[in-house]
Amino acid sequence: MTDLKALHHLSQNFPNTDKMPVFFFGHGSPMNAIEENEFVQGFRNSVASLTKPTAILCISAHWFTKGTKVTAMKMPQTIHDFGGFPKELFDVQYPAPGSPELATTTKELLLPTEVLLDEEWGLDHGTWSVVKHLYPQADVPVIQLSIDYSKPAEFHYRLANQLQSLRYKGVLIIGSGNIVHNLRLVDFHNFNKPDYGYDWAIEARDTINTYLKNGDYQPLLDYDRQGKAFDLAIPSPDHYLPLLYVLGLQQKGETLSLFNDKMVAGSLSMTSVKIS
Repeated sequence: MTDLKALHHLSQNFPNTDKMPVFFFGHGSPMNAIEENEFVQGFRNSVASLTKPTAILCISAHWFTKGTKVTAMKMPQTIHDFGGFPKELFDVQYPAPGSPELATTTKELLLPTEVLLDEEWGLDHGTWSVVKHLYPQADVPVIQLSIDYSKPAEFHYRLANQLQSLRYKGVLIIGSGNIVHNLRLVDFHNFNKPDYGYDWAIEARDTINTYLKNGDYQPLLDYDRQGKAFDLAIPSPDHYLPLLYVLGLQQKGETLSLFNDKMVAGSLSMTSVKIS
């Protein structure tokens, strides 16, 4: 009955389309929202050949909650969830509409996991700092799905698979975080040094990239049992787990490719993933 309800909502509100790809974006500094650099160009290039989606569903590192929630308001606010940046960044608004219909369908597709329809959050910078470069006119509806911090990695990987039908309804599903993300060890003196990473960060990035390219995802699900380099690269799971949602949506025969695959400030990777 649940599946039938979800399919009814899909057929009622979203036309059939060709299968959409899935992306993980390494979003990096919030300043990428207003700067022009190679990573921003990589964001744009990744969707340049795509038909405009009917909607976007984003799993952002910056909505880390107890339980799973989905934004369900008609007009989500632009959340400036950071500090210490110039006023120009705080002035940015991304007035994309929401989609209560997609939120309801997402809730139904993810049953029996309980998903709460949220009217208070909006679009945090993990979403808008990237999506504003993909669709600068803010004319594509956007919703966010939160990450339940009480659940293990395998849960997130499996949960994502229940969203497969959205890909055939023109919905672009994206994860936004950073695979290597240790803010405590950022080298601000070398922030602009090209492709600069500590030895442990490069080791973790290269090992993870090998697993990704080989389709060997079990070590990525067991990321907290892979040794010191991984422990330093992923000191908390918030920026890493959006990757697992994207991997959970990969179908048999689909290709995974990497872009923006560079280190920043010693302890961050901008590595991004496309599955199609």
